[in-house]
Amino acid sequence: MLVVMKSTATEHDLSELKEYLVRRDYDFHQSTGANRVIIGVIGDTARLDIDALKALPGVLAVFKIPQE
Repeated sequence: MLVVMKSTATEHDLSELKEYLVRRDYDFHQSTGANRVIIGVIGDTARLDIDALKALPGVLAVFKIPQE
């Protein structure tokens, strides 16, 4: 799963997302570009609530990676 943050997302917004993931036993990898931050969520994301992620401050979009 990939979480794309808004270009206006603050460090606090990022911290909230990371805490949300850690509290639910997910690991993540942060990729910081010139205009966006993308968080790659690691773990069994089938049980992760996509709508709850989208509702977090600073989140622009959430993309599920299809399973093979």
